[in-house]
Amino acid sequence: MLRIDIRDLDRGPVETDARFEPTDPLFEGLGLELAAPVEVTGRLQATADGEYLWRGHIRTSVAAQCRRCLTAVVQPIEAGADVLFSSDPDAADDPSVYALAETATAVDVGQAVREELALAADPYVLCREDCAGLCPRCGADLNAGACRCAAPAEPV
Repeated sequence: MLRIDIRDLDRGPVETDARFEPTDPLFEGLGLELAAPVEVTGRLQATADGEYLWRGHIRTSVAAQCRRCLTAVVQPIEAGADVLFSSDPDAADDPSVYALAETATAVDVGQAVREELALAADPYVLCREDCAGLCPRCGADLNAGACRCAAPAEPV
């Protein structure tokens, strides 16, 4: 559950625990192909009047292609998150703070999970660090060995 009633925080921090399928609407339009369910754990606590801190952990896997050889790669993602929610109007301009209405009755950390997941995914995935990539002439996978293209002529 990622939507917490603020009144529940009067008794102390609230544990959050959720599992989302890769097809969950929360992740639509993110540009990631989730290869596994997204597991979220965390703890929300009040830090001041109208201010709440969520410390969480996000775990999943993303299917991608190696940027050099286009091989399919599954990228595991493990990300920690410290997210501040505030109903203070002065904090509304701070991009690191999630604004809450002054009359908010709940804190929903779902959007923060979405953003932290997007930030944790590597946009430049490699199948391995020493990936040789593809031949720019014939497109052969150079990880499998040299291609049959003639070596480029040396400049004179």
